[in-house]
Amino acid sequence: MKIILAPDSFKGNLTSLEVASALEKGIKRAVPNANCVKVPMADGGEGTVQSLVDATGGKFIHKRVKGPAGKPVSARYGMLSNGKTAVIEMAEASGLPEVEGTKDKNPMKTTTYGTGQLMMDAIDKGANHIILGLGGSATIDGGVGMAQALGVRFLDKKGREIKELGAGGMLNKIASIDMSGMDPKVKRTKVTVASDVENPLCGKKGAAHVFGPQKGATPAMVKKLDANLKHFASIIKRDLHKDVMKLKGAGAAGGLGAGLVAFTGAKLRSGVDIVVEATELAKHIKGADLVITGEGRVDFQTAFGKTPSGVARAARQQKVQTVAIGGGLTDDARGVFDHGIDGLASACARDMSLQEAMSNSKAHLADAAERVIRLVLIGKKLAKKPRKVSKKTGRK
Repeated sequence: MKIILAPDSFKGNLTSLEVASALEKGIKRAVPNANCVKVPMADGGEGTVQSLVDATGGKFIHKRVKGPAGKPVSARYGMLSNGKTAVIEMAEASGLPEVEGTKDKNPMKTTTYGTGQLMMDAIDKGANHIILGLGGSATIDGGVGMAQALGVRFLDKKGREIKELGAGGMLNKIASIDMSGMDPKVKRTKVTVASDVENPLCGKKGAAHVFGPQKGATPAMVKKLDANLKHFASIIKRDLHKDVMKLKGAGAAGGLGAGLVAFTGAKLRSGVDIVVEATELAKHIKGADLVITGEGRVDFQTAFGKTPSGVARAARQQKVQTVAIGGGLTDDARGVFDHGIDGLASACARDMSLQEAMSNSKAHLADAAERVIRLVLIGKKLAKKPRKVSKKTGRK
Protein backbone atom coordinates (compact mmCIF):
# COMPACT_ATOMS: atom_id res chain seq x y z
CA MET A 1 0.00 0.00 0.00
CA LYS A 2 1.43 3.35 -1.09
CA ILE A 3 0.33 6.23 1.10
CA ILE A 4 1.28 9.87 0.55
CA LEU A 5 1.69 11.89 3.75
CA ALA A 6 1.37 15.57 2.83
CA PRO A 7 0.36 17.58 5.91
CA ASP A 8 0.91 21.22 6.80
CA SER A 9 2.74 22.06 10.00
CA PHE A 10 0.82 22.28 13.25
CA LYS A 11 1.67 25.91 13.99
CA GLY A 12 3.60 26.47 17.18
CA ASN A 13 3.94 22.75 17.74
CA LEU A 14 5.24 20.48 14.96
CA THR A 15 6.83 21.01 11.56
CA SER A 16 5.23 19.40 8.51
CA LEU A 17 7.91 16.70 8.48
CA GLU A 18 7.35 15.92 12.18
CA VAL A 19 3.61 15.58 11.53
CA ALA A 20 4.24 13.26 8.57
CA SER A 21 6.66 11.13 10.61
CA ALA A 22 4.11 10.75 13.41
CA LEU A 23 1.43 9.70 10.91
CA GLU A 24 3.81 7.14 9.40
CA LYS A 25 4.43 5.59 12.82
CA GLY A 26 0.72 4.98 13.35
CA ILE A 27 0.13 3.64 9.84
CA LYS A 28 2.90 1.04 10.19
CA ARG A 29 1.32 -0.38 13.30
CA ALA A 30 -1.56 -1.53 11.09
CA VAL A 31 0.34 -2.05 7.84
CA PRO A 32 4.02 -2.68 8.63
CA ASN A 33 5.06 -2.88 4.98
CA ALA A 34 3.21 0.28 3.89
CA ASN A 35 5.18 2.52 1.54
CA CYS A 36 4.76 5.90 3.22
CA VAL A 37 6.01 8.81 1.11
CA LYS A 38 6.47 11.97 3.18
CA VAL A 39 5.95 15.26 1.33
CA PRO A 40 5.96 18.13 3.86
CA MET A 41 3.58 20.87 2.75
CA ALA A 42 2.66 24.50 3.50
CA ASP A 43 0.39 27.20 2.11
CA GLY A 44 2.93 29.97 1.57
CA GLY A 45 2.77 31.35 5.09
CA GLU A 46 4.77 30.56 8.19
CA GLY A 47 6.64 27.28 7.83
CA THR A 48 6.86 27.30 4.05
CA VAL A 49 10.66 27.48 3.94
CA GLN A 50 10.99 24.63 6.45
CA SER A 51 8.52 22.47 4.52
CA LEU A 52 10.14 22.97 1.14
CA VAL A 53 13.65 22.42 2.47
CA ASP A 54 12.50 19.21 4.16
CA ALA A 55 10.54 18.04 1.12
CA THR A 56 13.35 18.56 -1.39
CA GLY A 57 16.42 17.82 0.71
CA GLY A 58 17.51 21.43 0.49
CA LYS A 59 19.49 23.52 2.94
CA PHE A 60 19.20 26.67 5.03
CA ILE A 61 21.35 29.73 4.47
CA HIS A 62 21.80 32.24 7.28
CA LYS A 63 22.63 35.90 6.77
CA ARG A 64 22.82 39.09 8.82
CA VAL A 65 20.62 41.75 7.25
CA LYS A 66 18.93 45.00 8.14
CA GLY A 67 15.79 44.33 10.14
CA PRO A 68 12.57 46.33 9.82
CA ALA A 69 13.99 49.08 12.06
CA GLY A 70 17.28 49.16 10.15
CA LYS A 71 19.15 47.31 12.90
CA PRO A 72 21.06 44.08 12.15
CA VAL A 73 19.07 40.86 12.52
CA SER A 74 19.84 37.23 11.79
CA ALA A 75 17.64 35.78 9.07
CA ARG A 76 17.55 32.59 7.05
CA TYR A 77 16.15 31.33 3.78
CA GLY A 78 16.06 27.99 2.03
CA MET A 79 17.86 26.80 -1.08
CA LEU A 80 16.16 23.80 -2.62
CA SER A 81 18.17 20.76 -3.64
CA ASN A 82 18.43 21.90 -7.26
CA GLY A 83 20.56 24.84 -6.09
CA LYS A 84 18.56 27.15 -8.34
CA THR A 85 15.39 27.82 -6.34
CA ALA A 86 15.45 29.92 -3.17
CA VAL A 87 12.53 30.14 -0.75
CA ILE A 88 12.26 33.25 1.40
CA GLU A 89 9.74 34.28 4.04
CA MET A 90 9.79 38.07 4.16
CA ALA A 91 8.96 37.99 7.87
CA GLU A 92 12.43 36.54 8.53
CA ALA A 93 14.03 39.90 7.75
CA SER A 94 11.12 42.35 7.90
CA GLY A 95 8.69 40.74 10.31
CA LEU A 96 6.55 42.22 13.04
CA PRO A 97 8.10 40.10 15.83
CA GLU A 98 11.38 42.01 15.37
CA VAL A 99 9.76 45.25 16.56
CA GLU A 100 6.80 44.02 18.62
CA GLY A 101 6.75 45.68 22.03
CA THR A 102 9.37 48.29 21.12
CA LYS A 103 9.40 51.95 20.08
CA ASP A 104 10.51 50.75 16.64
CA LYS A 105 7.01 49.44 15.90
CA ASN A 106 6.23 52.28 13.53
CA PRO A 107 5.27 51.62 9.88
CA MET A 108 6.24 55.17 8.97
CA LYS A 109 9.87 54.09 9.56
CA THR A 110 10.05 50.31 9.09
CA THR A 111 11.59 48.91 5.91
CA THR A 112 11.73 45.81 3.70
CA TYR A 113 15.42 46.43 2.91
CA GLY A 114 16.48 43.20 4.63
CA THR A 115 14.11 41.17 2.47
CA GLY A 116 15.83 42.60 -0.58
CA GLN A 117 19.20 41.66 0.92
CA LEU A 118 18.06 38.04 1.27
CA MET A 119 16.88 38.04 -2.34
CA MET A 120 20.19 39.48 -3.54
CA ASP A 121 22.18 36.96 -1.51
CA ALA A 122 20.20 34.07 -3.00
CA ILE A 123 20.75 35.40 -6.51
CA ASP A 124 24.47 35.81 -5.85
CA LYS A 125 24.55 32.17 -4.71
CA GLY A 126 23.11 30.96 -8.00
CA ALA A 127 19.32 31.10 -7.58
CA ASN A 128 17.43 31.90 -10.76
CA HIS A 129 14.01 31.43 -9.18
CA ILE A 130 12.87 32.96 -5.90
CA ILE A 131 9.69 31.90 -4.13
CA LEU A 132 8.80 34.65 -1.69
CA GLY A 133 6.23 34.16 1.05
CA LEU A 134 4.43 37.28 2.22
CA GLY A 135 2.86 37.70 5.63
CA GLY A 136 3.72 38.86 9.12
CA SER A 137 5.36 42.06 7.95
CA ALA A 138 6.14 45.09 10.11
CA THR A 139 6.18 47.37 7.08
CA ILE A 140 4.05 49.52 4.80
CA ASP A 141 6.76 50.75 2.46
CA GLY A 142 5.39 49.52 -0.86
CA GLY A 143 8.54 47.44 -1.32
CA VAL A 144 10.80 50.50 -1.64
CA GLY A 145 13.30 49.16 0.89
CA MET A 146 13.46 45.83 -0.93
CA ALA A 147 14.02 47.62 -4.24
CA GLN A 148 16.86 49.70 -2.80
CA ALA A 149 18.66 46.52 -1.76
CA LEU A 150 18.38 45.28 -5.36
CA GLY A 151 20.00 48.46 -6.66
CA VAL A 152 16.99 50.62 -7.55
CA ARG A 153 17.50 54.34 -6.87
CA PHE A 154 14.73 56.72 -5.80
CA LEU A 155 15.17 60.40 -6.60
CA ASP A 156 13.63 63.54 -5.11
CA LYS A 157 12.29 66.58 -6.97
CA LYS A 158 15.83 67.91 -7.48
CA GLY A 159 17.01 64.64 -9.01
CA ARG A 160 19.06 63.68 -5.97
CA GLU A 161 19.08 60.10 -4.67
CA ILE A 162 17.10 59.63 -1.47
CA LYS A 163 19.63 58.03 0.84
CA GLU A 164 17.36 57.12 3.75
CA LEU A 165 16.07 53.56 3.92
CA GLY A 166 12.79 53.09 2.11
CA ALA A 167 9.86 53.31 4.51
CA GLY A 168 6.21 54.30 4.48
CA GLY A 169 6.88 57.78 5.74
CA MET A 170 9.24 58.78 2.92
CA LEU A 171 7.27 57.62 -0.12
CA ASN A 172 5.90 61.12 -0.74
CA LYS A 173 9.47 62.35 -1.30
CA ILE A 174 9.93 60.12 -4.34
CA ALA A 175 9.72 62.10 -7.57
CA SER A 176 11.23 59.53 -9.96
CA ILE A 177 12.62 56.00 -10.16
CA ASP A 178 16.01 55.06 -11.59
CA MET A 179 16.27 51.35 -12.48
CA SER A 180 19.70 51.61 -14.13
CA GLY A 181 21.55 50.49 -11.00
CA MET A 182 19.62 47.26 -10.53
CA ASP A 183 21.86 44.22 -10.68
CA PRO A 184 21.42 42.59 -14.14
CA LYS A 185 21.09 39.18 -12.46
CA VAL A 186 17.84 40.34 -10.82
CA LYS A 187 16.28 40.91 -14.23
CA ARG A 188 17.09 37.31 -15.18
CA THR A 189 15.55 35.91 -12.01
CA LYS A 190 12.01 34.58 -11.87
CA VAL A 191 10.17 35.76 -8.75
CA THR A 192 7.02 33.99 -7.60
CA VAL A 193 5.07 35.51 -4.73
CA ALA A 194 3.11 33.22 -2.44
CA SER A 195 0.20 35.19 -1.06
CA ASP A 196 -3.51 34.59 -0.56
CA VAL A 197 -4.13 38.22 0.46
CA GLU A 198 -6.29 39.96 -2.15
CA ASN A 199 -6.26 43.45 -0.65
CA PRO A 200 -5.50 46.31 -3.05
CA LEU A 201 -2.66 48.73 -2.41
CA CYS A 202 -4.79 51.69 -1.32
CA GLY A 203 -8.22 52.62 -0.04
CA LYS A 204 -10.37 51.33 2.80
CA LYS A 205 -9.38 47.73 2.03
CA GLY A 206 -5.77 48.64 1.29
CA ALA A 207 -2.48 48.00 3.06
CA ALA A 208 -2.57 51.03 5.37
CA HIS A 209 -6.21 50.91 6.47
CA VAL A 210 -6.47 47.14 6.99
CA PHE A 211 -3.01 46.23 8.23
CA GLY A 212 -1.59 49.54 9.47
CA PRO A 213 -3.09 49.51 13.00
CA GLN A 214 -1.66 46.07 13.85
CA LYS A 215 1.76 47.37 12.78
CA GLY A 216 1.58 50.36 15.11
CA ALA A 217 -0.08 52.97 12.91
CA THR A 218 -2.29 55.61 14.52
CA PRO A 219 -5.35 56.89 12.60
CA ALA A 220 -3.30 59.88 11.43
CA MET A 221 -0.50 57.57 10.28
CA VAL A 222 -2.96 55.38 8.38
CA LYS A 223 -4.23 58.40 6.44
CA LYS A 224 -0.69 59.54 5.66
CA LEU A 225 0.52 56.07 4.67
CA ASP A 226 -2.43 55.56 2.34
CA ALA A 227 -1.77 58.90 0.65
CA ASN A 228 1.92 58.05 0.32
CA LEU A 229 1.16 54.70 -1.29
CA LYS A 230 -1.15 56.39 -3.79
CA HIS A 231 1.60 58.86 -4.66
CA PHE A 232 4.12 56.04 -5.02
CA ALA A 233 1.76 54.06 -7.27
CA SER A 234 1.41 57.08 -9.57
CA ILE A 235 5.22 57.31 -9.90
CA ILE A 236 5.41 53.58 -10.68
CA LYS A 237 2.75 53.96 -13.38
CA ARG A 238 4.50 56.92 -14.98
CA ASP A 239 8.09 55.65 -14.82
CA LEU A 240 7.67 51.86 -15.02
CA HIS A 241 4.37 51.70 -16.92
CA LYS A 242 2.81 49.31 -14.44
CA ASP A 243 -0.54 50.03 -12.82
CA VAL A 244 -0.28 48.48 -9.35
CA MET A 245 -3.32 50.39 -8.06
CA LYS A 246 -5.64 47.94 -9.80
CA LEU A 247 -3.64 44.85 -8.92
CA LYS A 248 -5.38 42.30 -6.71
CA GLY A 249 -3.05 41.42 -3.82
CA ALA A 250 -0.88 44.53 -4.24
CA GLY A 251 -1.52 45.44 -0.60
CA ALA A 252 0.00 42.21 0.74
CA ALA A 253 2.82 42.71 3.27
CA GLY A 254 2.36 46.47 3.39
CA GLY A 255 2.47 46.89 -0.38
CA LEU A 256 5.45 44.61 -0.91
CA GLY A 257 3.24 42.71 -3.35
CA ALA A 258 3.00 45.84 -5.48
CA GLY A 259 6.73 46.52 -5.23
CA LEU A 260 7.70 42.99 -6.27
CA VAL A 261 5.48 43.16 -9.36
CA ALA A 262 6.74 46.64 -10.24
CA PHE A 263 10.47 46.07 -9.74
CA THR A 264 11.02 42.36 -10.42
CA GLY A 265 8.08 41.41 -12.64
CA ALA A 266 6.91 38.96 -9.99
CA LYS A 267 3.80 36.84 -10.39
CA LEU A 268 1.37 36.54 -7.45
CA ARG A 269 0.02 33.03 -6.92
CA SER A 270 -1.79 30.95 -4.32
CA GLY A 271 0.73 29.76 -1.76
CA VAL A 272 -0.41 26.16 -1.64
CA ASP A 273 -0.35 25.87 -5.44
CA ILE A 274 3.28 27.02 -5.45
CA VAL A 275 4.22 24.46 -2.81
CA VAL A 276 2.36 21.65 -4.60
CA GLU A 277 4.35 22.48 -7.72
CA ALA A 278 7.73 22.92 -5.98
CA THR A 279 7.45 19.60 -4.13
CA GLU A 280 6.34 17.78 -7.30
CA LEU A 281 3.43 16.40 -5.29
CA ALA A 282 1.61 15.15 -8.39
CA LYS A 283 4.58 12.94 -9.28
CA HIS A 284 4.58 11.43 -5.77
CA ILE A 285 0.82 10.80 -5.83
CA LYS A 286 1.02 8.78 -9.05
CA GLY A 287 0.18 5.18 -8.25
CA ALA A 288 -0.76 5.92 -4.62
CA ASP A 289 -3.63 4.21 -2.79
CA LEU A 290 -4.35 7.07 -0.40
CA VAL A 291 -3.29 10.60 0.50
CA ILE A 292 -3.32 11.84 4.09
CA THR A 293 -3.02 15.56 4.76
CA GLY A 294 -3.89 17.80 7.68
CA GLU A 295 -3.37 20.94 9.70
CA GLY A 296 -3.73 22.11 13.27
CA ARG A 297 -7.40 22.99 12.94
CA VAL A 298 -9.73 21.82 10.20
CA ASP A 299 -12.82 23.95 9.60
CA PHE A 300 -14.88 25.07 6.62
CA GLN A 301 -12.20 27.63 5.70
CA THR A 302 -9.80 24.74 5.15
CA ALA A 303 -11.49 24.31 1.77
CA PHE A 304 -10.33 27.72 0.59
CA GLY A 305 -6.63 28.09 -0.15
CA LYS A 306 -5.37 26.04 2.77
CA THR A 307 -2.91 23.17 2.47
CA PRO A 308 -5.41 20.26 2.75
CA SER A 309 -7.56 21.67 -0.07
CA GLY A 310 -4.56 22.08 -2.37
CA VAL A 311 -3.35 18.56 -1.62
CA ALA A 312 -6.83 17.13 -2.19
CA ARG A 313 -7.08 18.93 -5.52
CA ALA A 314 -3.81 17.38 -6.68
CA ALA A 315 -4.96 13.93 -5.50
CA ARG A 316 -8.37 14.22 -7.14
CA GLN A 317 -6.75 14.87 -10.51
CA GLN A 318 -5.26 11.36 -10.25
CA LYS A 319 -8.42 9.81 -8.78
CA VAL A 320 -6.78 9.18 -5.39
CA GLN A 321 -8.83 9.77 -2.26
CA THR A 322 -7.75 12.12 0.52
CA VAL A 323 -8.21 12.04 4.28
CA ALA A 324 -7.48 15.12 6.38
CA ILE A 325 -6.43 14.77 10.01
CA GLY A 326 -6.76 17.88 12.13
CA GLY A 327 -5.52 18.69 15.59
CA GLY A 328 -9.14 19.65 16.07
CA LEU A 329 -12.31 19.64 13.96
CA THR A 330 -15.01 22.29 14.07
CA ASP A 331 -18.73 21.67 13.61
CA ASP A 332 -18.63 23.13 10.09
CA ALA A 333 -15.62 21.08 9.01
CA ARG A 334 -17.87 18.69 7.06
CA GLY A 335 -18.12 21.44 4.46
CA VAL A 336 -14.75 20.30 3.11
CA PHE A 337 -16.43 17.18 1.70
CA ASP A 338 -17.82 19.37 -1.07
CA HIS A 339 -14.31 20.50 -1.98
CA GLY A 340 -12.40 17.30 -2.62
CA ILE A 341 -11.55 15.98 0.85
CA ASP A 342 -13.07 12.51 1.21
CA GLY A 343 -12.59 11.82 4.91
CA LEU A 344 -11.90 13.61 8.19
CA ALA A 345 -10.37 12.54 11.47
CA SER A 346 -9.35 14.31 14.65
CA ALA A 347 -5.99 13.75 16.26
CA CYS A 348 -7.66 14.00 19.66
CA ALA A 349 -9.76 10.97 20.56
CA ARG A 350 -11.27 12.63 23.63
CA ASP A 351 -11.78 16.03 25.24
CA MET A 352 -8.52 17.54 26.46
CA SER A 353 -6.85 20.87 27.05
CA LEU A 354 -4.85 22.52 24.29
CA GLN A 355 -1.74 22.14 26.43
CA GLU A 356 -2.25 18.39 26.77
CA ALA A 357 -3.02 18.02 23.08
CA MET A 358 0.15 19.83 22.06
CA SER A 359 2.44 18.17 24.59
CA ASN A 360 1.44 14.71 23.33
CA SER A 361 0.73 15.66 19.72
CA LYS A 362 3.00 13.07 18.08
CA ALA A 363 1.33 10.23 19.96
CA HIS A 364 -2.15 11.58 19.17
CA LEU A 365 -1.32 11.86 15.47
CA ALA A 366 0.10 8.34 15.34
CA ASP A 367 -3.04 6.97 17.02
CA ALA A 368 -5.28 8.91 14.62
CA ALA A 369 -3.40 7.62 11.59
CA GLU A 370 -3.72 4.05 12.84
CA ARG A 371 -7.47 4.52 13.31
CA VAL A 372 -7.82 5.90 9.79
CA ILE A 373 -5.86 3.08 8.16
CA ARG A 374 -7.76 0.38 10.05
CA LEU A 375 -11.03 1.87 8.76
CA VAL A 376 -9.58 1.95 5.25
CA LEU A 377 -8.65 -1.73 5.55
CA ILE A 378 -12.18 -2.57 6.67
CA GLY A 379 -13.52 -0.71 3.64
CA LYS A 380 -11.22 -2.66 1.34
CA LYS A 381 -12.45 -5.98 2.78
CA LEU A 382 -16.08 -4.92 2.44
CA ALA A 383 -15.50 -3.90 -1.17
CA LYS A 384 -14.07 -7.35 -1.99
CA LYS A 385 -16.67 -9.35 -0.06
CA PRO A 386 -19.22 -10.98 -2.40
CA ARG A 387 -22.77 -10.09 -1.58
CA LYS A 388 -25.47 -12.79 -1.46
CA VAL A 389 -28.29 -12.71 -3.99
CA SER A 390 -31.81 -12.85 -2.57
CA LYS A 391 -33.78 -15.79 -3.99
CA LYS A 392 -37.02 -13.84 -3.70
CA THR A 393 -36.00 -10.56 -5.36
CA GLY A 394 -32.90 -11.53 -7.26
CA ARG A 395 -31.24 -8.48 -5.76
CA LYS A 396 -27.93 -8.36 -3.93
